[in-house]
Amino acid sequence: ALFSLPALVVMAFLGFNSVKVTSGGQSRLVERLGKYDRQLQPGLSFVLPVVEKVVSHESLKERVLDIPPQQCITRDNVSIEVDAVVYWQLLEHSRAYYGVDNLQAAMVNLVLTQIRAEMGKLDLDQTFTTRQEVNEALLRELDLATDPWGVKVTRVELRDIHPSAGVQQAMEQQMTAEREKRAAILRSEGVRDSELNAARGRAQALLLQAEAEAKQQSLQAEARAAAATCLARAIAADPAAAEALRLLLARDWMEMGEQLAHAKGGTVLMVDPQSPASLLTALRGLQEKG
Repeated sequence: ALFSLPALVVMAFLGFNSVKVTSGGQSRLVERLGKYDRQLQPGLSFVLPVVEKVVSHESLKERVLDIPPQQCITRDNVSIEVDAVVYWQLLEHSRAYYGVDNLQAAMVNLVLTQIRAEMGKLDLDQTFTTRQEVNEALLRELDLATDPWGVKVTRVELRDIHPSAGVQQAMEQQMTAEREKRAAILRSEGVRDSELNAARGRAQALLLQAEAEAKQQSLQAEARAAAATCLARAIAADPAAAEALRLLLARDWMEMGEQLAHAKGGTVLMVDPQSPASLLTALRGLQEKG
């Protein structure tokens, strides 16, 4: 036999190892005599036994890097715990393999450093209200820092921000105080509106009452004036009516005498002796006052 059985076994083994099948979305790096030679593309490839060797096999798909919780100090010296998730993709396999020793560990440390730096720029309240802005800032910084490694950072998300127990208790007390303050303000505004409406109602009622009294007095004055006018016309037109009026005046003079006798001091009766109608009206006014 040209080749012995052990030689055939060795040749078959070497031939089998020289065939490499690379799946889609995967990458293999090949070194020749210890020096980087090429990157195997998806599909069937061959490497020279002994001379060439596959030194790295990585995925080119987007991957997720889970960042463990990290203690940070905000600008107002509050201790918080932050964790995040980073989405990244390997674009250049050779740069990542030869540029950094442990790519994933290096990225974790880089993300933690950037998170501490960004949290140190913000107050505690801003860490809750500007989370999207922090995510965008981390994305820019990480993408720039990992570019020499052939890595593309596609998205960064801060998942949870937890202040220390003492800070959480203080925040809860503050929120309780704010809610009580808003409730007190609403109650006081309700009482004020109620009192204002009641005052407006009383003022409107008084106004309506005054208008009604004024209208009543106006109607009474018009009625008295009309009665006096009719009486004057009757006296002027009928002599018998004038005689009746003199008799009525005589009776009223007698009654007036009695009322003047019991009237308060300072009572003055203003009459026109030339106008019987005015005298009758004055007498009736005195009777109403009495």
